[in-house]
Amino acid sequence: MGKRDTLDGDRLEFIPPQMPTLVEQPPQDEGWVHEAKLDGYRTQIIIDKGGVRLYNKNGRNWTTRYWPIALAVELPCRAAILDGEVIVSGERGTPDSPALEAAIWKEPSRLVFVAFDILHLDGRNLVHLPLLQRKQILRQLVEPGVGKIQYSEHFDGDALAIFRAIEKTGLDGVISKRADSPYRSGPSKTWLKTRYSRQPISNR
Repeated sequence: MGKRDTLDGDRLEFIPPQMPTLVEQPPQDEGWVHEAKLDGYRTQIIIDKGGVRLYNKNGRNWTTRYWPIALAVELPCRAAILDGEVIVSGERGTPDSPALEAAIWKEPSRLVFVAFDILHLDGRNLVHLPLLQRKQILRQLVEPGVGKIQYSEHFDGDALAIFRAIEKTGLDGVISKRADSPYRSGPSKTWLKTRYSRQPISNR
C-alpha cells in the first residue's frame, strides 16, 4: 500500500488517509495519546525522484494551490510520505479556518503544513509500525518550531485535562490515537475525534 521502489524512478502513490471517528468525550483508558485538532485541510506530502507533490484527502493533486509549501520542503531524505494538515494561523496563533480558503487564492505565502504522521521513508513502508514509533521517526525528520513545515506535538496523561487545556487555546478539539496502532486507511476506531461544544447541550 503506497510503497514503490523510488530507486527505479517510480513514483510513490497516494495513500488514502486514516480518518478519526467522532466521539463525545476523549478516551479515558491508558494507551492513548492526544493531539490538538487543527482546523485546516487534510493533506499528504509525497517526496520522491519526481519531486514534491501535495494531495488533498481525496487524492487530488493540489501542489499548484500549495506551491509555497512545495517550494519549502527541504527535508533530509530521498523519499517520504507525510500526513498532516494545511493551515493558516490567525491573530491568536491558532488555525483560522475561514481565512484558509481565501489564503489559498490570495495569500498562499500564509499557508503552513503541520505534519502529524509519516507513512514512508527512503524505501521503507512505515504504516505497520506503532504510532509512537512513526511519530519518533517523523520528529527526527521535521524539526519542531516555526516554518512552512511543522511538527504536531502529542500529549499523554489525563485525557479530559488535556481536552480542557487545549480548549482554552481556541482550537477546535482533540484527536486521540492509540499509541500502539498501525496506520490503516479509512474510518478508524483507533483514532477518535472530540470536538468542543460551543453551545449548551440539549437534554433531548
